[in-house]
Amino acid sequence: MILEAAYLQVKPRQEKAFESAFREASSIIASMGGYIRHELQRCLEVQGRYLLLVEWETLEDHTIGFRQSTEYLRWKQLLHHFYDPFPTVEHFERVELGRED
Repeated sequence: MILEAAYLQVKPRQEKAFESAFREASSIIASMGGYIRHELQRCLEVQGRYLLLVEWETLEDHTIGFRQSTEYLRWKQLLHHFYDPFPTVEHFERVELGRED
C-alpha cells in the first residue's frame, strides 16, 4: 500500500467552494483502479490549509493510472483553480516496526 499525501493551500475565502467541489471530485478518485481510500483534513492552525491522504495499491496506480486518465482532467477542472501555491504531493510506504532480533 502506498500513501499519497498532498498539502493543499486554498485561496482565501474559497474554502467552502473548495470543499463542495472536493465532495464531487471524491467520486472520481474513488472510481480509479488501485484506489483504496481517501480522506481530507482541514488544518486548525492555518486558514485554507488542507491535507489530502489517499491510499493506493501501488505508486503507479496514482502516477500513471490516475494522473494519465481522462478522469484526472475532470479532477483538475474541479479543483486545481483553488490552489495557491500548487500542492506538494509526496508518496510514502509503511515502515515495518517489528522487533529486531
